[in-house]
Amino acid sequence: MQVILVGHDIGGACVPYAMELHRSKVSKAIFIAAAMLKNGQSVLDMFSMQIGSNDLCQHSQKFLYANGKNQPPTTIDYEKSLLKDVMFNQTTAKVVELALGLLRPIPFASLTEKHSLSATNYGSIPRFYVITLEDFAIPLSLQEAMIDSNPPKQIFQMKGSDHSPFLSKPQALNKILVEISKIPLK
Repeated sequence: MQVILVGHDIGGACVPYAMELHRSKVSKAIFIAAAMLKNGQSVLDMFSMQIGSNDLCQHSQKFLYANGKNQPPTTIDYEKSLLKDVMFNQTTAKVVELALGLLRPIPFASLTEKHSLSATNYGSIPRFYVITLEDFAIPLSLQEAMIDSNPPKQIFQMKGSDHSPFLSKPQALNKILVEISKIPLK
């Protein structure tokens, strides 16, 4: 039995890793406003493509230094008061409140790891990208840059969706996911 992998935001970086390790078990990969990396690229490399383009997103990030200020950061956390405007700008206030309670710091080391991706494994599995048009965390320009540098099989657009379409437009996202699941493999 094969699975369809789905990644969102920096979780998109986990998808190619699984595709490399378990090619025979993966039928498709879907990236939802996600880091869709290419060979030799890290999540940090991908986000560096947008430096200066989204000051609000950068201001919402807090680097934590558990090993001391003279060492690299250990995690990235978020200033929750700013996230409504960055990640949840199309999501209802009640849902935002629930989502903010679930957010946890992100290990920094995972963002710097460069991926080694092959055409045999990663390149042989159909990839699909879901663009979130009202996204301020991974702006449209960055989503388009990732798509241009590493084109997927097909692109879907979500109008009126913020960075978290599973919260702001869950029915529309479900429709897209079902549609992708029905696309025949060649």
